[in-house]
Amino acid sequence: MKRSRAFLTLDDVSVDGRRVLVRSDLNVPLRGGEVADDFRIRAAAPAIRRLRDAGAAVVVCSHLGRPGGRIDDSLRLAPAAAALAEIGGFPVEAATDVVGPDAARLVEAARPGEVILLENTRFHPGETADDPELAAALAGGMDLFVMDAFGSAHRAHASTAGVAARLRSAAGPLLVGELEAFRVLTEDPPRPFTVVLGGAKASDKLPLIEALLPRVDAMLVGGGMCFSLLAARGVDVGASPVEPDRLDALAGLLSSEAGERIVLPVDVVAADRFAPDADAAEVDAASIGDGRMGLDIGPRTAERFAEVIARSGSVFWNGPMGVFEWERFRGGTAAVAAAAAGSGAFSVAGGGDSAAALRMLGREGDLTHLSTGGGAGLELLEGRVLPGVEALERWAA
Repeated sequence: MKRSRAFLTLDDVSVDGRRVLVRSDLNVPLRGGEVADDFRIRAAAPAIRRLRDAGAAVVVCSHLGRPGGRIDDSLRLAPAAAALAEIGGFPVEAATDVVGPDAARLVEAARPGEVILLENTRFHPGETADDPELAAALAGGMDLFVMDAFGSAHRAHASTAGVAARLRSAAGPLLVGELEAFRVLTEDPPRPFTVVLGGAKASDKLPLIEALLPRVDAMLVGGGMCFSLLAARGVDVGASPVEPDRLDALAGLLSSEAGERIVLPVDVVAADRFAPDADAAEVDAASIGDGRMGLDIGPRTAERFAEVIARSGSVFWNGPMGVFEWERFRGGTAAVAAAAAGSGAFSVAGGGDSAAALRMLGREGDLTHLSTGGGAGLELLEGRVLPGVEALERWAA
């Protein structure tokens, strides 16, 4: 069949009777030995189910957390295996190592329709170094590699780009859907194109701001990062978080020709301390006062942001507007979520906190696309190439 993409997909390959290695993103939060948020597991399950139903013996690999190349019993994938089995509706056998004797035994014995989950790939010191021996061991005995972990596609690791360089590879349906959503935003976003940014640090988003600002019609900034921008504009933000070493760069952005597209809060919810029961009040952004800190955008700012979003043809949202986990400081994030959901725009939310906020607010399915990846989506919007996707292209010829 004719392909419009630069890589194979599951529509292009036969898997019946084949042993297929799938790189999924099961990097989920754990609490008390159980999965605390199954969003990524629910997103990963369809590809695994599809391969299993098509007659493949499926071997899944994923990382979890940052164990630093050492075994950390608190970051084992057994809880993710249990959650995947429950969500997918099929048995999952969890190996106790990555490429050791237990993994080898289970992979060798796997039959069509069975699912094996290898242990946390980051328990192996060669994972993050894209070690060729680990990549070869993961690819050994496999007939096909399916890259379906968008959240890890921006990393050139052994279980992503390393395996894809050695084994015939295809993109899984989750990865394909993610790339298509971001393609709309990077190539021809419906206008007006609005970007909503939040989160703690402006420095984390500085490359994104620099890359996107010339291409957007409006950039709405809230969260902790807005206070560095306000400070760069000369506003006294009280005890709110500020990154002094970024103020010159941010001031340059604000004074640039495109700087007028940045929309900052005109009011905030300021508190006397960082706590859910802190004494808080809605104040002008320029009148926070000594000893008080902004923990959410204020109602006038939320209304202003919502009006801009309502007029938008496309919206990208990354980062909450405040400390949404605490009800008193959730209003700004709730207003942005409601506006994006009701705008009729092509809307994409990315990043773990944005996804968690949407789920908390019961709006998980109200946007056009809820991304499983934070860093990978930001790098695409910055115009960067994802190693885990680029490695697939050699197999499309």
